[in-house]
Amino acid sequence: MAIRVQLDRVLVERRMSLTELADRVGVTVANLSVLKTGKARAVRFSSLDALCRELNCQPGDLLAHEPGPADPIEDDEAA
Repeated sequence: MAIRVQLDRVLVERRMSLTELADRVGVTVANLSVLKTGKARAVRFSSLDALCRELNCQPGDLLAHEPGPADPIEDDEAA
Protein backbone atom coordinates (compact mmCIF):
# COMPACT_ATOMS: atom_id res chain seq x y z
CA MET A 1 0.00 0.00 0.00
CA ALA A 2 1.25 3.48 -0.79
CA ILE A 3 -0.14 5.01 2.43
CA ARG A 4 2.07 4.65 5.50
CA VAL A 5 0.80 5.18 9.04
CA GLN A 6 3.16 7.10 11.29
CA LEU A 7 1.31 6.58 14.57
CA ASP A 8 4.42 5.17 16.29
CA ARG A 9 6.39 8.35 15.64
CA VAL A 10 3.59 10.60 16.89
CA LEU A 11 3.12 8.49 20.03
CA VAL A 12 6.84 8.71 20.84
CA GLU A 13 6.80 12.48 20.31
CA ARG A 14 3.79 12.77 22.66
CA ARG A 15 5.25 10.27 25.16
CA MET A 16 1.98 8.38 25.08
CA SER A 17 1.35 4.64 25.08
CA LEU A 18 -0.99 2.89 22.69
CA THR A 19 -3.10 1.83 25.67
CA GLU A 20 -3.46 5.41 26.89
CA LEU A 21 -4.43 6.58 23.41
CA ALA A 22 -6.97 3.75 23.10
CA ASP A 23 -8.59 4.81 26.38
CA ARG A 24 -8.73 8.44 25.29
CA VAL A 25 -10.25 7.88 21.85
CA GLY A 26 -12.52 4.92 22.61
CA VAL A 27 -10.87 2.57 20.11
CA THR A 28 -9.60 -0.84 21.16
CA VAL A 29 -5.88 -1.42 21.55
CA ALA A 30 -6.20 -4.23 19.01
CA ASN A 31 -7.68 -1.90 16.38
CA LEU A 32 -5.05 0.77 17.03
CA SER A 33 -2.37 -1.90 16.76
CA VAL A 34 -3.69 -2.92 13.33
CA LEU A 35 -3.55 0.73 12.29
CA LYS A 36 -0.10 1.26 13.78
CA THR A 37 1.40 -1.75 12.00
CA GLY A 38 0.02 -0.62 8.64
CA LYS A 39 -2.32 -3.60 8.29
CA ALA A 40 -5.52 -1.53 8.36
CA ARG A 41 -7.45 -1.42 5.10
CA ALA A 42 -9.52 1.64 6.08
CA VAL A 43 -9.85 4.31 8.75
CA ARG A 44 -13.13 5.94 9.71
CA PHE A 45 -13.08 9.72 9.64
CA SER A 46 -14.54 9.73 13.14
CA SER A 47 -11.58 7.65 14.37
CA LEU A 48 -9.09 9.84 12.53
CA ASP A 49 -10.76 12.91 14.02
CA ALA A 50 -10.51 11.45 17.55
CA LEU A 51 -6.85 10.52 17.03
CA CYS A 52 -6.00 14.01 15.78
CA ARG A 53 -7.91 15.61 18.65
CA GLU A 54 -6.15 13.56 21.35
CA LEU A 55 -2.72 13.74 19.74
CA ASN A 56 -3.10 17.43 18.88
CA CYS A 57 -2.04 16.83 15.28
CA GLN A 58 -3.24 16.95 11.69
CA PRO A 59 -4.16 13.87 9.60
CA GLY A 60 -0.98 14.44 7.59
CA ASP A 61 1.04 13.91 10.77
CA LEU A 62 -0.39 10.39 11.02
CA LEU A 63 -0.52 9.40 7.35
CA ALA A 64 2.07 9.67 4.60
CA HIS A 65 1.91 8.78 0.93
CA GLU A 66 4.86 6.86 -0.49
CA PRO A 67 5.36 6.29 -4.18
CA GLY A 68 4.88 2.71 -5.26
CA PRO A 69 2.29 0.28 -6.49
CA ALA A 70 -1.11 0.76 -4.93
CA ASP A 71 -3.50 -2.00 -3.96
CA PRO A 72 -6.44 -2.25 -6.36
CA ILE A 73 -9.59 -0.59 -5.05
CA GLU A 74 -12.45 -3.02 -4.58
CA ASP A 75 -16.00 -1.89 -5.37
CA ASP A 76 -17.06 -1.83 -1.70
CA GLU A 77 -14.02 0.25 -0.70
CA ALA A 78 -14.45 3.00 -3.28
CA ALA A 79 -14.95 6.52 -1.96
